[in-house]
Amino acid sequence: MIETEIRQLLIFDGETLSGFVTDEAIIHRTVMERWGETKVEEIMTKDPFTVEKDEPIGVLALFREQCISHVPVVDDGKLVGMISIHDIIEHVFQPVPRQKIGERAGKKVHLLSVPAKGIMAKPVITVLPETKLRDAEMEMHKFDILSLVIIRKGRPVGIVTKRDFLELIVQMEMVDQRLTVQFSIKDVEIDEVQRGFIIDDFDSFARRYERTLEAGTLFVYMKTHGTNFKGRPLVHCRLQLRTRKGSFFGSSEGWGAQQTFRIALDKLERQIMRSKESVYEQEFVRTYLRRTQFPLTEL
Repeated sequence: MIETEIRQLLIFDGETLSGFVTDEAIIHRTVMERWGETKVEEIMTKDPFTVEKDEPIGVLALFREQCISHVPVVDDGKLVGMISIHDIIEHVFQPVPRQKIGERAGKKVHLLSVPAKGIMAKPVITVLPETKLRDAEMEMHKFDILSLVIIRKGRPVGIVTKRDFLELIVQMEMVDQRLTVQFSIKDVEIDEVQRGFIIDDFDSFARRYERTLEAGTLFVYMKTHGTNFKGRPLVHCRLQLRTRKGSFFGSSEGWGAQQTFRIALDKLERQIMRSKESVYEQEFVRTYLRRTQFPLTEL
């Protein structure tokens, strides 16, 4: 489900279709039996991307850049709405009837200049950071939504989606206590040589951080956007590393899978360096600074 981004899987008994399973059924069963008491802040994406209510929706190129599907809308930091991919499609790409009467008759509407508040959905379903995953899942089921905004004093501090739930389930089932990687690749051609280089980059990364981060899973989402340069498609790569010490993210766009992955991994590594969990791991910081040829000062 994570790799193909589908919400249902067919179940066969031999060649006979015997049923299907949904992401919601898997999540519900798991939160009811195993980790429903876990706080939502432990799996949420912290410090989510936001847009101000008066910003034009043209700034929402970050949907593609960050490979995200929902963006909270804020007014001076306070949550006031939510914009999803569905909202963008409905208001931007679907035909808009032209006004035939009145003083604005015949005028074209430049939709990309419309402020975020013009298409956002409200009110937004929210929960607190200390909300249990069992209760958060019940809210998502009750309102038939794919994401929840986590707020503190009216301000968004995180966002959680059904993919976050599924990724946590995958991570919990990993019996090998080390950093592992899972790939989700769509329309991206990677030959064996490129795949080997990518795996080598990850193995090198894992050796540097296994002691710091202990265990976790790196989820790699890679797809093309249809734009070509000399026959080479534009590749988007988004990394999400879930560990016992927290979650880390990195993303990039480029004209080759290997280079795009390497840049995203470097951004993720910088985020680890800035995290409080690695502040005291001075040797890791020194190694990173030497490898990236930054000026080395005394720590």
